[in-house]
Amino acid sequence: MDRNPSPPPPGRNKEEEEVAGGDCIGSTVYSKHWLFGVLSGLIQIVSPENTKSSPDDEEQQMELGEEMENEICRVWDMSMDEDVALFLQEFKAPDIFMGVLAKSKCPRLREICVGILGNMACFQEICVSISSDENLGQVLLHCLYDSDPPTLLETSRLLLTCLSQAEVASVWVERIREHPAIYDSICFIMSSSTNVDLLVKVGEVVDKLFDLDEKLMLEWVRNGATQPLDQPQEESDEQPVFRLVPCILEAAKQVRSENPEWLDVYMHILQLLTTVDDGIQAIVHCPDTGKDIWNLLFDLVCHEFCQSDDPPIILQEQKTVLASVFSVLSAIYASQTEQEYLKIEKDLPLIDSLIRVLQNMEQCQKKPENSAESNTDETKKTDLTQDDFHLKILKDILCEFLSNIFQALTKETVAQGVKEGQLSKQKCSSAFQNLLPFYSPVVEDFIKILREVDKALADDLEKSFPGLKVQT
Repeated sequence: MDRNPSPPPPGRNKEEEEVAGGDCIGSTVYSKHWLFGVLSGLIQIVSPENTKSSPDDEEQQMELGEEMENEICRVWDMSMDEDVALFLQEFKAPDIFMGVLAKSKCPRLREICVGILGNMACFQEICVSISSDENLGQVLLHCLYDSDPPTLLETSRLLLTCLSQAEVASVWVERIREHPAIYDSICFIMSSSTNVDLLVKVGEVVDKLFDLDEKLMLEWVRNGATQPLDQPQEESDEQPVFRLVPCILEAAKQVRSENPEWLDVYMHILQLLTTVDDGIQAIVHCPDTGKDIWNLLFDLVCHEFCQSDDPPIILQEQKTVLASVFSVLSAIYASQTEQEYLKIEKDLPLIDSLIRVLQNMEQCQKKPENSAESNTDETKKTDLTQDDFHLKILKDILCEFLSNIFQALTKETVAQGVKEGQLSKQKCSSAFQNLLPFYSPVVEDFIKILREVDKALADDLEKSFPGLKVQT
C-alpha cells in the first residue's frame, strides 16, 4: 500500500463504533494501535541486539524491509496532520527518531525519520519542543554531514522550518555557529552536488541564516581567507582566497542549468553579501570568481530575464530575482570599475537591459481600463500593493545603477550607443523619465556629451524635458 489506512468500514454496531472511535487519533481515522505498532518496530530496529555490527549483517543494516518502509512512509504522510503530529509528540516519537538517526545506517530510514520531524516542526508548539531538545538538536545538525542527498534535503527542510519560526530561530543560529564543520559541509554541497532540489533548499537555509544574523554571515565570508581582510594587501604577495563565494557560484551555475527561475535564492545570497564591505571584497578580490559572477549575472540580464520578446507581465514573476541580480551588478560596478572584466563596452548592453526593464515596469503599472474586476476584491488590492512595493525597490536599484553607468560614459561610447540604437530618442526618454529629478546632474552631464555626438538628438531631448538646465 502507498496510501494512508482506510477508514473503518460501515455497518458496525454501536459498541464497535465506540471502540473504534477510542482508537482514532484526534478527529482523524488513523489508528493509535497501528501507529504504536510502527513505533515499536522502529524501537526494535535500533535496539542494542539489532545494532551490533559485523561483516555479515552490515549490508542488512543498510536496507529497509519493504513492509516497514511502507508503514513508516504512511506515518510520514500522516504527520502532516496536526492531530497526528501532536500524538507523536505526546508519545515521545522524536526520541525514537533521534535513536534511529544516532544508530541506524540505513539511508532511507534516516531520510524518512528526518522527514517526519520536518512535518511535525511545521506546527509551532512542536517546533518549540524539538528546538529546545539539545540532544535532538545536535543529532539533527549532525545529519548535515550525511552523504545521502535525500537525507540532506529533509534535514535542510527541517532546519529552514525552524529558522522560519521567530521563537526558536536564534537557538538554531547559535547552534550552527558552534559547529564550524557545518560551514564546510554546506560549502561542499554547494560546490559539488548536482541535485538541484537539494541545492535550492540548502541555498534557502544559507539565505535565511544570513538574513537573520549578519555576524554569522561575516564569519562565513571570512572563513577560508588566506589572510585577514583587514591586513593591508602589500603585507602579503598572496591574493586572499574566499571559499564561500566560489561555492555559491558553482551552485548557481548548476541551478541555472536546470531552471534559471530557481536562481532567486542564490542571487539574494549574493545581494546580502554586497550589503557588507567584506562581502563585496569576497566577490571582487578573487579575480576568477569575480569575473565569473559578473559574466553570469550580465548574461542573465542581457539574454535570459525580461527580454524584448517577453510580455511585460513577465516582470511580475521576475521582479525579485532581477532586483537581486541588478543590485549585485551595481555593487560590483561601483566598487571595482578598474577590474578588467568590467570593460566599458559592456556598458551599452547593460543600459539596454536596464531601460528595457524600466519600460516593462511602466507597462505593468498601468491601470487596466474598464476592468469589471478592479477594486472589487480586497485581497487583490493587497497583492497589488505588494507588487508595487517590490517594483519600487527594483526601480530604485535600476535607477541607481543606470546613473552610475551614465557617469562613466565616454564620448566614444555615447556615439556607439546612438549608432547602434541603445541610446535612441525613445530609450533616452525612458531613462530620463525615471532618472529625473533625483539624478538631474547625471542627466545634464550626459546631455553635454550627447550634444557633441548628435546635437539634434540632444536638442530634441531637452525640449521634451524642459526642466533640465544644461550649460551650453
